[in-house]
Amino acid sequence: MTRKRSLTAIKAARPLRGQLFNLTNPIFFETLLLMLTGATDVFMLSRFSDDAVAASGVVNQLVFLVCLVYMITTLGTSVLCAQYLGARQKKNVCQVIGVSLLVNLLMGIIVSAGLYYFAPQLLHLMGLEESLFVYARPYMGLVGGSSVFLALVMTLGAILRSHNKAYYPMWVALLINIINVIGNYFLIFGHAGLPRLGITGAGISTMMCRFVAVVLLTYILFKKVTPVPPIGYFKPFPWDKIKNLLIVGLPGAGENLSYDLSQVVITYFTVMLGTAALTARTYTVHIVMFSYVFAIAIGHGASITIGHLVGRARNRAAFSIEKYSIRWALIVSLGISLLTALLGKQIFGFLSGNPEVVRMGALILWIDVVLELGRAVNITAVNSLIASGDVFFPFWTGVIVMWGVATLFAYILGIWLGWGLVGIWLAMALDELIRAAVFERRWRSRKWQNKAFTR
Repeated sequence: MTRKRSLTAIKAARPLRGQLFNLTNPIFFETLLLMLTGATDVFMLSRFSDDAVAASGVVNQLVFLVCLVYMITTLGTSVLCAQYLGARQKKNVCQVIGVSLLVNLLMGIIVSAGLYYFAPQLLHLMGLEESLFVYARPYMGLVGGSSVFLALVMTLGAILRSHNKAYYPMWVALLINIINVIGNYFLIFGHAGLPRLGITGAGISTMMCRFVAVVLLTYILFKKVTPVPPIGYFKPFPWDKIKNLLIVGLPGAGENLSYDLSQVVITYFTVMLGTAALTARTYTVHIVMFSYVFAIAIGHGASITIGHLVGRARNRAAFSIEKYSIRWALIVSLGISLLTALLGKQIFGFLSGNPEVVRMGALILWIDVVLELGRAVNITAVNSLIASGDVFFPFWTGVIVMWGVATLFAYILGIWLGWGLVGIWLAMALDELIRAAVFERRWRSRKWQNKAFTR
């Protein structure tokens, strides 16, 4: 009887696993392409100046931190759309789409204005060396000032993925990559008679790419996937949808916000170690992205699949999909991080002519192998918990462990004990491993059941 039940469960799981990978594959390539956009900027700027790379690293850390404001709505949009689609509640889906686009547009305008006008104060707050301001200030104005486009891209992408249309954002990301490379080529280095703009050229290229992405994704959503919601759906205005977006988004984005705030402080510690350490960290952050890109993809795929299943009250199927997702995330992340570590000296030797940057970076990549094991579990488990409606546990766990372990021990090991960048990376690895154990135990406890918003 047990064997027969087991075989029946495996057969029932196969369509769900196929659905998971149908989502994961385009999300993987989309995420990879978006990471390549950032990595391309770093690579092309490395041909221009190591100082430009260091400045862009600090600016992007700040921009990513502030742009987490957009994740409040984006996370809520993804979870609510998935659950409402699973429960076949069309009107609720349309209301979430309209409200989320409006909210992120308004927040995007406010945040973009703040990043543009307060750029000098924010860069001083990060302790950036005066010699790097000539690179950082114009880049911050362009990349930060155009973040309203990023807000809309994030929201539109979340809506399309929740409708199982993940391949549309993937194709847009491919086009954006091509535009970005061409833009960087002409604007950074001044080809075809154009001025040699350096890091300012990279910022202009990024701004243009974001605008093109907004136009394309908006057209695709309302022409190919779903019609523009009728105005009657918003009379009276669905304030309950904003409430639910915040219930999901605030703690969900708060977990990410806590991580990025922690990383900002850790970046400040790295600045204290000097330009070589900051440059090595900037290169490393972009290199290791490729180690966890698949974990991000399968985590998002699992989130959408689990959201649909929870909306249909299929909790047992949701439980098994999370375990299956984590297994694949671990296998792929470990393989890529090991390969990257083995090629560390060659990679850094290609990117930088500074022997100290090469030495530090190659060593950090070996520590990162351990870190990626924890990160793969964290990405997948947190996405699964949030998709099920269990949104507060990841937030509080993240706040306590990220600051009590990663940030605190980054200072103790990296600065106080003088272990430098090695100590900082060890602290971050310990943080990832502890959170991985806690989140996985939470999922196995099944305390996330019966928290769906469709109930």
